[in-house]
Amino acid sequence: MDSQPSRRDWLKGAAMLGAASLGPSALVAAPPRSPRDSFTFCFNTSTIRGQKRPLPEVVDIVAKAGYQAIEPWINEIDRYVQEGGNLKDLAKRIRDHGLTVEDAIGFPTWVVDDDAKRKQGLEEARRCMDLVLQLGGKRLAAPPAGATDQANLNLLKAAERYRALLEVGDKMGVVPQVEVWGFSKALGRLGETALVAVESGHPRACILPDVYHLYKGGSDFLGLHLLSPDAIQIFHLNDYPKNPTRAKIADRDRVYPGDGIAPWKTIFQGLRAAGFHGVLSLELFNPEYYKQDPLEVAKTGLAKMKHVVQTSLE
Repeated sequence: MDSQPSRRDWLKGAAMLGAASLGPSALVAAPPRSPRDSFTFCFNTSTIRGQKRPLPEVVDIVAKAGYQAIEPWINEIDRYVQEGGNLKDLAKRIRDHGLTVEDAIGFPTWVVDDDAKRKQGLEEARRCMDLVLQLGGKRLAAPPAGATDQANLNLLKAAERYRALLEVGDKMGVVPQVEVWGFSKALGRLGETALVAVESGHPRACILPDVYHLYKGGSDFLGLHLLSPDAIQIFHLNDYPKNPTRAKIADRDRVYPGDGIAPWKTIFQGLRAAGFHGVLSLELFNPEYYKQDPLEVAKTGLAKMKHVVQTSLE
């Protein structure tokens, strides 16, 4: 029998020696983290879009409210540049506040059947990714733009097209996330979106779920537990009221997390089972919130996000 220590034994011994060299306190386990501390709290800029504040001011608001990250929209970045803004200055402002750009929301037509439009969509995706990179960002949302009313979209073809989009992302250094859109006739459910990601056969394939969109599309939140830690990098947080009904509810009806009827324990237990410890991004379009002070809206949203996380995972 081989008397040489195994690699596992060697690593274990090295770790113990390293800890001992640091003193007794190094052997004491760190205190357990609060459930809400295991997530990155992010702010989607749509939440205060109605106040029409300049993008640099929005960055200031997000930081002052206490978020760790920001999720801007491509059309906002475009408008900032068109009005004379400098992306290097904006990126520095974001960094100086200690924020990260976890994602950006754009609408390239990457999934449509029309070859010419799809080619244009991939070019637009490349342009969007370049903007994201200039801000130090990591990801781009990839909803089924241009095909939302197409009930006969072939999902295996959609998976091939998502792979092509991911390959553009490989070259650019940005990860596109196929997004669940509850009002889409083809990618409105969690299972449909997961199929596209799985069948793309790409190592960086992932999905972007949203509480409102999962409800709108009719998905059961229990499906979240079937996913893996790599399947979701960002999860959009919001809530929905009992009325309007599922058939009639729209983006404008979204409310703060905890102010509606979403089954939060089921949602977060599913995310925990999936091993998700990523980014929770508040995304709202409520016109009533647009009438309020944007900083107060941002602060309220963060407090309510943390509350539903804490109470759901206790």
